[in-house]
Amino acid sequence: MPHYEMISHTTEETLKLAERLAIFLRPGDVLTLQGDLGAGKTTFTKGLGTGLGVKRTINSPTFTIVKEYNGELPLYHMDVYRLEESDEDIGFDEYFAGDGITVVEWPQFIETFLPDNRLDIYLSRISDQERKIDFHPKGASFERICEELLG
Repeated sequence: MPHYEMISHTTEETLKLAERLAIFLRPGDVLTLQGDLGAGKTTFTKGLGTGLGVKRTINSPTFTIVKEYNGELPLYHMDVYRLEESDEDIGFDEYFAGDGITVVEWPQFIETFLPDNRLDIYLSRISDQERKIDFHPKGASFERICEELLG
């Protein structure tokens, strides 16, 4: 599987990259975001939300597991960290096959529920501002998106 990598030098660059990515996304697309605390997962999701026309402030859904935002397409923002010791299905399929874009933080905790066709994104902190962002597309449509966005 190919993967694509870039260095974001500022928070603004990360936001703009995610905003540009949103242009390519279609209903039912699933993105996973992995990275340590403070790596920029929520920042990346904020950029996606801007690109999707979300007007509300996006913040981490840590205590609710899923937050839904209305935009040109709905944005479903999941933080499944609290499901680490659980195999509970909170209706993932309804989101993954729904009419919106789903972003999953800490996806390793629900691996068995994730669709095969998705875009896995890894964020690593280099410095206070800089992030390394790795894109691992799973499926031809996400390979094309990465090629357009980063190729």
